[in-house]
Amino acid sequence: MALPDRALPDPALRASAPTGPTPLHLAVALDGTGWHPASWRLPEAQPQGLLTAAYWADLVAEAERGLLDLVTIEDSLGLQSSAPFEPDHRTDQVRGRLDAVLTAARIAPLSRHIGLVPTATVTHTEPFHISKAIATLDFVSSGRAGVRVQVSGRADEAELFGRRTLPPLTPQDIGRPDVQALIGQLFDEAADYVEVLRRLWDSWEDDAEIRDAATGRFVDREKLHYIDFEGAAFSVKGPSITPRPPQGQPLVAALGHQSVPYRLIARSADLGFVTPHDADQARAIVGGIRAEQAAAGRSHETVHVFADLLVLLDDSPSAAVARRDRLDELAGAALSSDAEVFTGTPAQLADLLQEWQQAGLTGFRLRPATLPHDLEQITRRLVPELQRRGAFRTAYEADTLRGLLGLPRPESRYAAASAAASATVPV
Repeated sequence: MALPDRALPDPALRASAPTGPTPLHLAVALDGTGWHPASWRLPEAQPQGLLTAAYWADLVAEAERGLLDLVTIEDSLGLQSSAPFEPDHRTDQVRGRLDAVLTAARIAPLSRHIGLVPTATVTHTEPFHISKAIATLDFVSSGRAGVRVQVSGRADEAELFGRRTLPPLTPQDIGRPDVQALIGQLFDEAADYVEVLRRLWDSWEDDAEIRDAATGRFVDREKLHYIDFEGAAFSVKGPSITPRPPQGQPLVAALGHQSVPYRLIARSADLGFVTPHDADQARAIVGGIRAEQAAAGRSHETVHVFADLLVLLDDSPSAAVARRDRLDELAGAALSSDAEVFTGTPAQLADLLQEWQQAGLTGFRLRPATLPHDLEQITRRLVPELQRRGAFRTAYEADTLRGLLGLPRPESRYAAASAAASATVPV
C-alpha cells in the first residue's frame, strides 16, 4: 500500500494557516464497520475485511489524508454487546474483533503523521505488559502512540480470567451505594495502572543505551531505575525491559460519562473523551474536570477534553435522515448511543463543533455511523469546511502525537531525581 500523501483535500488551502478562531483538534473512533449496528449490512460495507490489516490500514490512511490528529481503535475483553454489562447473544450484528494494540502496531509503519490510540482494558490486564506494548507502538510509529485505558465492570469478562468476581449488573443498579463503591474501586485501580505505565516508561533514562562497541558497554545500568510501586491491586518493581519511548510518555486517554471517570481524566490522563448532549452540558463537564485537575495539582498541565459525537453525514439533511431511517429499519430499532447522535450535513456539523468549542472543549472525537461513507464525509467535506473557516490545520505541524496536541515531552522523573541528588553532593 502506498503511504498517504500529505496534500490537503483542497490544494488551494495548502499555503494558508488557520487564523481567527482557535483551531480544533479532531479524532475519529474506529469500530467494526461503523457505529450503527446495521452498518455491516450496507452494500458498500466491507465486513469480510474486518480481520485483515488492509481494512484498518485503509481507514487510517483516509483519516490521515484529512489531517486528523488521531484515530482510536475500540476493543474489549468480551464480545461486543448491545447491553452494557452482559453479553446479548445476538447474531445479527458484528461480533468478534482483532486486538486493538496489535492492529495499531501493524498499521503504524503504513502511516506517517496521525496518532494511533488503541483501547486497552486495564481491569484484568497487567500494566507491565501494556506499558511494553504501547512503548513498542511508540517506537514503530516514531512517536505517535497513545492508549485509551478502559475499565470493565462486566461479570462475564471477569470470568474469562478467574482472578476476581464481579456481580452481574444492570443499568438500574448504577445508583446503588455498593455499586458506586465498586465503580470507585475500579477507577482507583485504573489510576494506579496509569501511574505504573508512566513510571515504567520513565524507568529508562533517555541516554541509558550507550551502544559503545569499543568498550563493550551497551547499557548504563545506573540509568535504569526500579519503580517500586505498591498499590491495592498490584505491586510492580520494574524497571521496564523496553527503553524509554520516543515521546517519553505516550499519550494516555480515557472515556468518561460521570464524575468518577471524570476524576480519572483530570488526575491521570492527557486526553479525556466525554459525551455531552448540548453546549451547556459540555460547559458543566469541562468545568468539573478542570476543578478536579486543580485539586490534583495539575492546573499547569494541558489536559485536552474532546466531546464524542456519533455522526451520519450527507449532502443534504434529508439524505442524512433517510440514510439513518434505512439503517434503523435494517437494525429493527432506532439508533441509540451514549454520545449525541448528529444527523445532517458536514457544514451543519461544523457549525455545531464551533458552537460547542465555546464551552471549553479543545476538540472532538467523531464516531462514523458507517464506514467508509461517514469517515470520507469527515475527511473530504467537514475538514475542508473547517479549513475555510480557519478552524482546522492545513498541514501536519508536528511529527509526534504529543506535538500535534501541543503537549510537551516529559522528562523522566528518575533522571530528574538523579540530577537533583547529584547537585546536592559536595564536591
